[in-house]
Amino acid sequence: MTLLVKICGLKTPEALGASLAAGADMVGFVFFPPSPRNIGYEAARSLGAQAQDRAVKVALTVDADDATFERIVESLKPGLLQLHGHETPERVAVVRSRFGLPVMKALPIAERADLSPIHLYEKVADRLLFDARPPRGATRPGGLGRSFDWTLLKGLDPAVPFMLSGGLDVGNVAEALAITGAPGVDVSSGVERGPGEKDPAKIHAFVRAAREGYARAQTMKVASN
Repeated sequence: MTLLVKICGLKTPEALGASLAAGADMVGFVFFPPSPRNIGYEAARSLGAQAQDRAVKVALTVDADDATFERIVESLKPGLLQLHGHETPERVAVVRSRFGLPVMKALPIAERADLSPIHLYEKVADRLLFDARPPRGATRPGGLGRSFDWTLLKGLDPAVPFMLSGGLDVGNVAEALAITGAPGVDVSSGVERGPGEKDPAKIHAFVRAAREGYARAQTMKVASN
């Protein structure tokens, strides 16, 4: 098994180019106006064409309606839909069926009780993403550059693959992988020089650190068995 690395919140050809050159497996595009990483449909069309089939194109949405999904699918032609809002299991199933695309559902984590919805979403989603729960009063979902207690995921083995997100950067991704055993990581603000402004050098460094950290974690796992 190899590690999946996703670079999210891409807005420019330069940032996308750096992600592809670094070997990212997934490239994420945000369709949520309150976010500094939001892109329009025309930008999505251009960036989607640039990505072609070099990585899985992921469309991140927050409680989007069907009309929004239709425009996203038409412009970006994504390979995966990421639902990062309060979508119920029923809504996840409807989106997956209606648009004929695999779906990744993000779940906010702050304490052990936040893991309880897993058994509901693993029945309808193709992949799960565990992100830090936003602070009280936040206007946007997601970790907002903050991590959570990774030990909560220790030994977790859901029925579908999962990714880890929230506060990851080049300095802590190896530790996060060693603790959680996650088969995938998702980074956005951790590879930026400012909100929504990706740093190509940080992208390359993160992908390299993630892959090296995963390899070490796998070696240690085999050695301990």
